Amino acid sequence: MTQDTSQIPSATSGSSRVPAAAATGCPVAPGGYDAPPQPLGPDSLTWKYFGQWTGMLQGPWAGSMQNMHPQLGAAVQQHSIFFLERMPRLYRSVYPIGGVVFDGDRAPRTGAQVRDYHIGIKGVDDQGRRYSALNPDVFYWAHATFFKSTLLAAEWLGGGLTEAQQRQLFDEHVQWYRMYGMSMRPVPKSWEEFCEYWDHMCRNVLENNWAAREVLDLSGMSKHPSLEWMPDWLWRLNVGALQRFFNFTTVGLFDPPIRELMGYSWSPRQQRLHRMFGMAIYRTTKLLPKRMLMHPRKRSAWDRVHGRLPADAPLVETPARNLPPVGYRDNPHYYSPR
Repeated sequence: MTQDTSQIPSATSGSSRVPAAAATGCPVAPGGYDAPPQPLGPDSLTWKYFGQWTGMLQGPWAGSMQNMHPQLGAAVQQHSIFFLERMPRLYRSVYPIGGVVFDGDRAPRTGAQVRDYHIGIKGVDDQGRRYSALNPDVFYWAHATFFKSTLLAAEWLGGGLTEAQQRQLFDEHVQWYRMYGMSMRPVPKSWEEFCEYWDHMCRNVLENNWAAREVLDLSGMSKHPSLEWMPDWLWRLNVGALQRFFNFTTVGLFDPPIRELMGYSWSPRQQRLHRMFGMAIYRTTKLLPKRMLMHPRKRSAWDRVHGRLPADAPLVETPARNLPPVGYRDNPHYYSPR
């Protein structure tokens, strides 16, 4: 399915008019957007809670939850090189994903780019089921995990949310999703519907599959290029410690049906320790400079908003150390800024 751009306003630098369909993919409707989507801004709760370095504590949770979707897991197993370069892939992906929230009037262009990395990712899984990364239900599930991770960051590491704030974040996640130019059909219509949707996915749709288990198994994780100085024996010790740590943080974030699905136990004592750890992180981060905790894409967005950078300053892209392996850098499926 290709995007018809004939009815979509184009943009000029610094303008509020945006290139909403700068690339091809699945449109909202055959004629494109009815109007350019309105990006989120600094007054949103999403800007407050998303894009913090503390979010890396939820990395295995987000990756495993996404991959438990049968179609998404099959796509990762058959098309992704994530397991060859976990750390660079994780660090570089946060740039465009964060940009869909923080890029202002350029956010729809960033969303279209993220969407279009998935063009052509389709096939048949090992059970004979067809899949496509641009199936609206699959694409929305990935976004739902980003929204849920924002909620978890606020609840676990951010001091908690009121019901009104949960509802506000729900409304913002719908606005956020419009940046991709995808069909809005799978998106729940209310906070209550989202809660029902999430519970249904956890209980009835997600699977204990290879891709989800591999995300949770760090034993084969290779060094980040910046850590090549580290002796192999020390890296193995480091990975062993990371495995135990992320088992604790990740299983504590799983919904009970997911723990059962993946074969994990969880005691009231572990739950208390998990909650205490989150509170300790929250209290520590309150003492640190806010800018220190922001991912570079978020920090530059705040700088543009507050005049530290020009409004049309170039977007911050991932450093070279996080780029895909050389042989994959011209592949349109991979984010690889020059």
